[in-house]
Amino acid sequence: MAVILPIVLGITDLSTYLAGLALIILLPGPNSLYVVSVAARRGPRTAYRAAAGVVCGDAVLMALSAGGVASLLNASPVLFAVVKFAGAGYLTWLAVGMLRGARALWRRRPGSAGAAMESAHASMESADAAKGSAEGERPYRRALIISLLNPKAILFFISFFVQFVDPDYAHPALSFLALGAWAQLFSITYLSVLIFSGTYLAATLRRRRRLRAGLSAAAGTAFLGFAAKLSLSSAG
Repeated sequence: MAVILPIVLGITDLSTYLAGLALIILLPGPNSLYVVSVAARRGPRTAYRAAAGVVCGDAVLMALSAGGVASLLNASPVLFAVVKFAGAGYLTWLAVGMLRGARALWRRRPGSAGAAMESAHASMESADAAKGSAEGERPYRRALIISLLNPKAILFFISFFVQFVDPDYAHPALSFLALGAWAQLFSITYLSVLIFSGTYLAATLRRRRRLRAGLSAAAGTAFLGFAAKLSLSSAG
């Protein structure tokens, strides 16, 4: 059955596709970095909201790719530039917020009263996390926007998927659907590993203020790098 299914769905080389997909998903990007950040700060339940945003965003991009939007972006430099700089601007805005938070955390003076208050509130953090996330950060929406404002992802999906679709197959939409389902399965598995890794580190980060600040600054710097890379990219 494992051999017949790829042929039926018009997929020419499933094993090569899966190997390439695994390598691509393991590359760090703004989506996975944001999910790890939410997991460390808010816990697994809230992190899965961010993961859902990533999955939904990728599903939309895959559908747009199969529908021909990638060709439109390739053909219209102006449209590509608009989407590209919107995505880069949003990533920069997120990075600035992370860097400002890291600076404030680093400069906080560890006095006895502050330490006592931080210790007293430590047990309340878990209960307040879901409320704070829902009212302020909205991780699902933020992860969804990060995914959607990435024109290179649309171009990647179409250029990568098309290599494994039999051109003589009568229903290429089914081929794209099957390839997309594999991509989402890999992505969900990988994000789950990141979420529980981030949760494992959460207790340490809560106790170590400067370590938390350093990691937040590193994440913000990485997001600036993603923004710069996106803004310098081309449709080709």
